[in-house]
Amino acid sequence: MNPLQYVLGIIAATATFGIVIEMLRRRRLRERHAAWWLLAGLMALIISIFPQTLMWASLTLGFEVPINLVFFASLFILFLVALQHSSELTQLEEHNRKIVERLIILELRIEENESGNSN
Repeated sequence: MNPLQYVLGIIAATATFGIVIEMLRRRRLRERHAAWWLLAGLMALIISIFPQTLMWASLTLGFEVPINLVFFASLFILFLVALQHSSELTQLEEHNRKIVERLIILELRIEENESGNSN
């Protein structure tokens, strides 16, 4: 790894941490969502500072080319993020359905009361 790649890797990983922390501070990102991005940033920082850990991990896990391990880990983290968002979306849809059902019941009660008062 040449020195430029080494420095750029550290800068990118540090920037990831900085961006995520700033988004948390401004409440633009919730803690439960930030966990995956902080994990990815930490892994990138470790690999940037100690590139031999990527070589060791890829050999240990049976990856012939170390970058394949990076791609696999990246895809796995993105899969977990998508799964978490799908789960939360399902919960929100269920919550919205219940709210709409309650609203319809209240509107029907109001209509019944108005029609009962006009007779």
